[in-house]
Amino acid sequence: MPSICFYFQVHQPFRIKNYSFFDIGHSHEYEDEAKNQQIMNKVADKCYIKTNNKMLDLIHRHKGNFRISYSISGTAIEQFEKYRPDVLQSFIDLANTGCVEFLAETYSHSLSFIFSKPEFERQVSKHAAMIKKYFNQVPKVFRNTELIFNNELAAHIDGMGYKGIICEGADRLLNGRTPNYLYNTVNGKKIKLLLKNHRLSDDIAFRFSDRGWKEFPLTVDKYKKWVYDVAGNGETINLFMDYETFGEHQWESTGIFDFLDHLPGAIMEHPDFDFKTPSEVVDSYPTRDTYDVHEFCSWADTERDLSAWLSNSMQSESFKRIYAIESDIKEINDPKLTNVWERLQTSDHFYYMCTKFWNDGDVHKYFSPFETPYDAYMFYMNVYSDLECIVKRKLKKVRAPKIAKAKTIRLQANDGKAIGEHPALTS
Repeated sequence: MPSICFYFQVHQPFRIKNYSFFDIGHSHEYEDEAKNQQIMNKVADKCYIKTNNKMLDLIHRHKGNFRISYSISGTAIEQFEKYRPDVLQSFIDLANTGCVEFLAETYSHSLSFIFSKPEFERQVSKHAAMIKKYFNQVPKVFRNTELIFNNELAAHIDGMGYKGIICEGADRLLNGRTPNYLYNTVNGKKIKLLLKNHRLSDDIAFRFSDRGWKEFPLTVDKYKKWVYDVAGNGETINLFMDYETFGEHQWESTGIFDFLDHLPGAIMEHPDFDFKTPSEVVDSYPTRDTYDVHEFCSWADTERDLSAWLSNSMQSESFKRIYAIESDIKEINDPKLTNVWERLQTSDHFYYMCTKFWNDGDVHKYFSPFETPYDAYMFYMNVYSDLECIVKRKLKKVRAPKIAKAKTIRLQANDGKAIGEHPALTS
């Protein structure tokens, strides 16, 4: 019985403002409050509220047989709290149905696994606590930022106790195999891999309103047939996409909500097909093969690698700088300062700096609040420079008592008493 596994990414970054060189040392407000609120309100009205209401209706209409999952970043939830508590409540209402699973991820939608394992684990733990707080669930399946994945990540997540991980079903790694089964990672780890069926996912997420697409228009009957064609060659059809597909990327006028309204019922007309959450898929099916991923892959751009965030020197330098102050941030141990630093790790900041296809007006430009990737880099580094000054100043205050205590101990030692070794002198 093939199962359809719907997973939706819900994320909004805290975008930084046009922070100039002359703001350094004078203004410590880095984020564009007006733009963040404006975008949240726009997406909430076009997508989140309408789609959540539709999902809730579908769950009730199909008596709990329609089941879905979300991965909501911590920065998105913070913006729901701040700007649109009605959106947060609508997700809580979905959680209360018992038909919706919420996945684990990095709190700030970061690339922390690549640069700092301790920070990665801190963010995953913080995110899990927020999911428990609002949705009363302990995440069992992990989804890394933009489905970034490799063997090392799988082993690490396995060690953290998760039973499944969401990742991209990249053709170059599948080598002719289907993504419609559960896979093992290498070395016989227990964790199971759910691979995105990128063709069927992207037919909805990207091609639905493309009049140049040979399959346009995409109808429910046509899509249902494609799903049914998997029978006999798969056990789980993983449809993974941005939640903003509904109403924001594919406008309501395209018919996307009508498509969504009729799709579950049409698929379940066949008794051999059902809907499952990722955890239910993991519990229901065995793994059939090994998915061996040495280099990082993702679901971003045509390359499906890390080049969306790490293809030029601006991005590399920005990553290097922001993680260089990690130990200082954690020594200072100021929750507000940590939160500022955490938000500056959000992958979107580095995505805006990508120059791969900028002149072609590609998707990077569509999402960026800046005129050029060079502006994105300049404003980010100006923010970093101000933050670095604050960190150095706070670090001196934190270390001052330790230095004073060490000097006192040295003076006592000069009184002729045995010097020995003292923790304050070696800390």
